[in-house]
Amino acid sequence: MTNDSTNSGTNESTTRDERFAHGLEVLRKVDGEAGQRVIDSLADINPELGHQIVAWGFGEIYDRPELAPRDRQLVTLGMLTALGGCEPQLEVHINAALNVGLTPTQITEALLHSAGYCGFPKALNATFVAKKVFGERGLLPATSA
Repeated sequence: MTNDSTNSGTNESTTRDERFAHGLEVLRKVDGEAGQRVIDSLADINPELGHQIVAWGFGEIYDRPELAPRDRQLVTLGMLTALGGCEPQLEVHINAALNVGLTPTQITEALLHSAGYCGFPKALNATFVAKKVFGERGLLPATSA
């Protein structure tokens, strides 16, 4: 029994390491430096949370084939907007949305659409985060085609 649990732990550790490595690859593709900064910022306070974000969030959930990365980002933007108080996470995910091919116009349209479901104050807060990100990336003014 002791040998089985030791072997099981080794296999789980390998699987854990593999999930983390795969998740880190996905995180870098989607979030780039912004995502890595989030993980790095957790190193001295809660490294396990950082590990779970990478291994589970990106290694297992984000990389599922049923939704394209751009669709996942639209869902994420809507959820973070509706939750409110998630401006730092919105900044990361608005950058990610741009990284996976969404345009500023598509992002602002999604934020406008969210106003009907979660209210204008939350949609405004999210829009101002988008304005900051677009400005930093030289994408203002964001206009419809």
